[in-house]
Amino acid sequence: MSEKDNTLFTLQKGYLLTVEQQKSPHFSLRDKNDEVSLLVIHNISLPAGQFGGEYISDLFLGTLDISQDKSFADLKGVRVSAHCLIRRDGHIIQYVNFNDKAWHAGVSSFAGREQCNDFSIGIELEGTDDIDYTQIQYQQLVKLTKTLQQHYPAINHNIVGHCEIAPNRKTDPGRSFHWQYFRQCLQ
Repeated sequence: MSEKDNTLFTLQKGYLLTVEQQKSPHFSLRDKNDEVSLLVIHNISLPAGQFGGEYISDLFLGTLDISQDKSFADLKGVRVSAHCLIRRDGHIIQYVNFNDKAWHAGVSSFAGREQCNDFSIGIELEGTDDIDYTQIQYQQLVKLTKTLQQHYPAINHNIVGHCEIAPNRKTDPGRSFHWQYFRQCLQ
């Protein structure tokens, strides 16, 4: 498979979801005893509050040129990833195989378990805590979540924001994420 590949996923109710593949080197193999049982929703924008461009992918692929923006200085040497990013226009990029551990959660805890990367899938929405997400982002997130629930049914009742697993460190997906609407769409 090439570095950039498009894969077509068939969803329940006949939906089709196109996902671009970009392979991040920032992942670990998931222990066979660690069942995927958590979906974590994040947000990201680079530079902060700006959308579009390739900076998010560059960060997750380990190719971010920190000289491109002075705010990137804090990202020097940072090795992070997510399983997927949903851009403002609904385009989905997958960086890490769902069966592997993406490095998205950091120091975290859920239901008494530490190190959420071990048992979770991380989905990033291009956005900020304070700017509403787009309708197409919600639509794509719902489709992706339903697909993941088919393959990893243990996540059905374990969908949280980054803020819930790292409450003293993180605030995403923020007050701009409409949880009630998202959960209603999943029904």
